[in-house]
Amino acid sequence: MEMGGEGREIRRDGAQGRGSRRVAAAVVTEEMPTATAATLVGGDNGDTKEQGPGWKKFIAHVGPGFLVSLAYLDPGNLETDLQAGANHRYELLWVILIGLVFALIIQSLAANLGVTTGKHLAELCKAEYPKYVKLCLWLLAEVAVIAADIPEVIGTAFALNILFHIPVWTGVLITGLSTLVLLGLQRYGVRKLEFLISMLVFVMAACYFGEMGYVKPPASEVLKGLFVPRLNGSGATADAIALLGALVMPHNLFLHSALVLSRKTPPSSKGINNACRYFLLESAFALLVALLINIAVVSVSGAVCSADNLSQENSDRCSDLTLNSASFLLKNVLGKSSSIVYAIALLASGQSSTITGTYAGQYIMQGFLDIKMRKWLRNLMTRCIAITPSLIVSIIGGSSGAGRLIIIASMILSFELPFALIPLLKFSSSRTKMGPHKNSIFIIIVSWILGLGIIGINIYFLSTQFVEWLIHSSLPKVANVFIGIIVFPLMAIYILAVTYLTFRKDTAVTFVDTPDSQQIEMEKGMHCAEGNRGNGAVPYREDLSDIPLPN
Repeated sequence: MEMGGEGREIRRDGAQGRGSRRVAAAVVTEEMPTATAATLVGGDNGDTKEQGPGWKKFIAHVGPGFLVSLAYLDPGNLETDLQAGANHRYELLWVILIGLVFALIIQSLAANLGVTTGKHLAELCKAEYPKYVKLCLWLLAEVAVIAADIPEVIGTAFALNILFHIPVWTGVLITGLSTLVLLGLQRYGVRKLEFLISMLVFVMAACYFGEMGYVKPPASEVLKGLFVPRLNGSGATADAIALLGALVMPHNLFLHSALVLSRKTPPSSKGINNACRYFLLESAFALLVALLINIAVVSVSGAVCSADNLSQENSDRCSDLTLNSASFLLKNVLGKSSSIVYAIALLASGQSSTITGTYAGQYIMQGFLDIKMRKWLRNLMTRCIAITPSLIVSIIGGSSGAGRLIIIASMILSFELPFALIPLLKFSSSRTKMGPHKNSIFIIIVSWILGLGIIGINIYFLSTQFVEWLIHSSLPKVANVFIGIIVFPLMAIYILAVTYLTFRKDTAVTFVDTPDSQQIEMEKGMHCAEGNRGNGAVPYREDLSDIPLPN
């Protein structure tokens, strides 16, 4: 046990996989020979992982970035891309480029946090914040998972409707069941599931680049849209804000900080630094694929909706393009086969994104609450909670209601973002959490500017959208006044909560500096968790690397 800044105890229970293997003092006892200690922890002396070829070590770290990249390829993002292309052709591609560069920086902070501390973001929030604050953060995180899952489930249901003419509500049920079946691959190891999802990402890439082959957007216009910032025409600013706000999702930060713990990272400074570098390169490659797919979606939509031979009916549909109507548009303009290709890509996007959403829900529940239940049961509970709103709305409102629910879900995610992003920025910049691996002053400045910029954009988008809706609402004036009386105090509470998280001083200490002599031993790989000297250090979070279903 170790005491935090306010006397709270931070567990170092290596045997259960919940403690940080990075933060204990380096100790080598007579009961544990040097060679055995080095072998157990994967140090420089005993583990060939730090001595093998660089490309093999990089391959060993491939996986988490592809799972995380799916948040930038989910049906909600695809719908925003379709609308941006239909309304402004290629002029907003630069927003996607900048947004994914922002995303790479923020996601790398989440990966570094997990690698360095041996805990993921939800666990650190549980250790840091008072009881009622962490309870509120948990509830907000669960709402974020549900909101993120809504576009994914509905997008998959739309794809099944296009391919097999299945009602949307039936597609929602099938999506939930198929997700649980695919998650059954976890019993064979998380790497198998990562491989499957990586293949789905490349299926999406092949489908959308196939669509680009049909429409052949002008390369010069696409490049100009990528590198020349423009906001021309009505609604361009709002569409740009929607594009940027839809990129960074709160549940993704919890997810990435946990996924990296499924890899065996040596508990030396060299091992931690190498792991952070490999995860950065892997995330950069995965997000590059996501960028290319987003560019393809915008380009296809822009080329089709700006075609000279576009009928009036399809022109009207371009003015209000959604996931469901986009399939109709592509079917009429590009032919039946192209509509099928679009549906397959949408199916791959929705199905793979629902898997990662379920993963994120598991880690959030485990981290904040540490609920003692079978992992497959926690998996099932997370999935059922997430698909319930989509199922209810699709039964009552059909396709149109499901489409409106996607818009509401995107607004909820924008609202939720600060409650995951601010703790991440603070923890990754804190010496009490990261020790010597904390962000440099340059990264601190850049990350806070980007983070506060994204938060500010989201708050601006939410407030302007609400005010615009209130002004143009067809409700009676009394109802508008009543709604304003309720909403504006809630907005004030929201701003106060964000301010509290930003300026609150961290108190829990989850990193322990070691003396120079012990640090030398740590660099040699001789690391053992304090208080568990006879057992050796747990080399990685086994509780996060495999979540099996019951036999």
